[in-house]
Amino acid sequence: RIAARRLINMDSEELGVVTAGCAGGLRSDLTLEYRPEPFAGECLHVRIKGLMGGHSGENINSGRANANKLMGRLLAALEQDMELHLARMEGGSKDNAIPRECEAWLAVPDAGAAAELLTGEAARIAQELGADDRRFELICEDCEPQACMMSAGDTRRAVALLACAANGVIEMSRDVAGLVEFSRSLGVVRSEEGKLTLVFSSRSSIEARLDASVRELDLLAGLCGCVTRHHSRYPGWSYAACSELREAYLAAYHRVTGDDARVNVIHAGLECGVIGSHLPGLDMISVGPTMHNIHSPDEALDLDSVAVFWRVLGDLIPRL
Repeated sequence: RIAARRLINMDSEELGVVTAGCAGGLRSDLTLEYRPEPFAGECLHVRIKGLMGGHSGENINSGRANANKLMGRLLAALEQDMELHLARMEGGSKDNAIPRECEAWLAVPDAGAAAELLTGEAARIAQELGADDRRFELICEDCEPQACMMSAGDTRRAVALLACAANGVIEMSRDVAGLVEFSRSLGVVRSEEGKLTLVFSSRSSIEARLDASVRELDLLAGLCGCVTRHHSRYPGWSYAACSELREAYLAAYHRVTGDDARVNVIHAGLECGVIGSHLPGLDMISVGPTMHNIHSPDEALDLDSVAVFWRVLGDLIPRL
């Protein structure tokens, strides 16, 4: 009976925070299909590395750069000055993470001149980035020709899609100060033979905003000649003004630590949204020990906070 009325979800980033609401979201794959052409010209391998990355829900408002979007900006700048053919591109590995690295193989008439132009644009980008991305680096290297490449027209469509798709924080909440209401992140770019696919993650606690995001991406895809596939949609979790479980946890936390925990609503997605959609009225909280740099190679768990969290649960559960 308790399980049917209450849920303690053990997923949090900070020990002293009680999460009481989250965003919903969906994934959108935009695929540009093209007819490969024989490779011609000089081949330049371009790599972006050194960015901080992070979770595309929790860290989307931190100002951290997206490697896939930066590559789009670099290619757009290069295309203005010389003929460009994209042969291959790979960026990001998870659709719910801000990509830290991206690489592209280009066919250009003069690899040295292209590298010089890209390096100049990268220097301007570096001046705009925040402290988290201070290790940003662009590497341009001559390489062996690829088997094939896109036409100039298909390359232009791909660059337009990379450069123009809205990314990052798009709207802030009108009701909760400091809360992101709607965001989109270009998490993954991958190449297959005759296909270039961009994977976006859209997040919002308002279902109608997610519907609008689908339409926006469909329109952009149509202009760029892409096929869209929207999938993996999940609901958000609305903040409840009254929660007996939340108050009980806050009291337990204070008894154990002597400090007051903070109640928060997050922009990331949580299992609570899915579970709550099947069990309306369920009293839920999401709590846990402190974690750092989630969804990145630097992800870490604070072991001392695990011991404190265990003691808080030990105080709370017998009182429910």
